[in-house]
Amino acid sequence: MATDSSEGEEEAKLTGGNKVLMVDDNDLRELGKKAAWTVSSCKPGNGVSSLRDDNLDTYWQSDGAQPHLVNVQFQKKVKLQLVVLYVDFKLDESYTPCKISIRAGDGFHNLKEIKAVELDKPTGWVTICLSGNDPRETFVNTFMLQIAVLSNHVNGRDTHIRQIKVYGPRPNPIPHQAFQFTSMEFITYASVR
Repeated sequence: MATDSSEGEEEAKLTGGNKVLMVDDNDLRELGKKAAWTVSSCKPGNGVSSLRDDNLDTYWQSDGAQPHLVNVQFQKKVKLQLVVLYVDFKLDESYTPCKISIRAGDGFHNLKEIKAVELDKPTGWVTICLSGNDPRETFVNTFMLQIAVLSNHVNGRDTHIRQIKVYGPRPNPIPHQAFQFTSMEFITYASVR
């Protein structure tokens, strides 16, 4: 169920989650390793490294007032299509995020909300598509992405997020080629030797 908010952003309510990360690796690639990650606050030993270590037993735990922020900054503008979070209501209960806002921009000074999501007791990988209401826009072109946890389940104060991954479209395999060829005959003659 999706509803429009007052400023035209899309708000979605997501339930469940997948125990297995299911992303089409042929069309998308994980871009998190190309970014600088920061958080608004963290408990000692539960910082950014716990978000990116591919271990579902570790987690980032915030330590402070809401909203809790995860900032993902890139050196150059990138195309992002998905944000994938691993959260576990069964283990974390009141630490599990309930309302999340995804913001994008050139930096901290001009972040704009592009997606608002409400989670209902999620356990597993939760996929958030960043494309807007226009079906022609399948990605967001940005220097910075911010994931803001606005509230937690059972009015929890701090939050736990076990993993975050960001995905964007794979680049065209033929450099300086405006489009991709689909048949072997065309691919064979795609470049001049």
